[in-house]
Amino acid sequence: VQLQASGGGLVQAGGALRVSCAASGITFSTYSMGWFRQAPGKERAFVAAISWDGGSTYYADSVKGRFTISRDDAKNTVYLQMDSLKPEDTAVYYCAARRSTTFRTTWSEYNYWGQGTLVTVSS
Repeated sequence: VQLQASGGGLVQAGGALRVSCAASGITFSTYSMGWFRQAPGKERAFVAAISWDGGSTYYADSVKGRFTISRDDAKNTVYLQMDSLKPEDTAVYYCAARRSTTFRTTWSEYNYWGQGTLVTVSS
């Protein structure tokens, strides 16, 4: 199983970025997917999640209205569109896969993890 995150980079505050996570080795359409992030010196935190069929999404309060999670089962890929970025969004972003029709906001309840992609927002 491999979850390959990509799309991170340096962006100015107020800008936008889309990170992607391509999955292999799993039947992607049967997994709920999540994004988490870990800022320097902080614990890994939930960002967003999407159900196996894309019918339900959930966001952390800190990103609600600015970030959008989506999935493309034909490409085995989950996306996180990040708009109106703030310096406090700077972190390594990780995708995760959960073998369930429902998602969770706790990282330990996911089965597989990607390696992370760094997003840096400058002020």
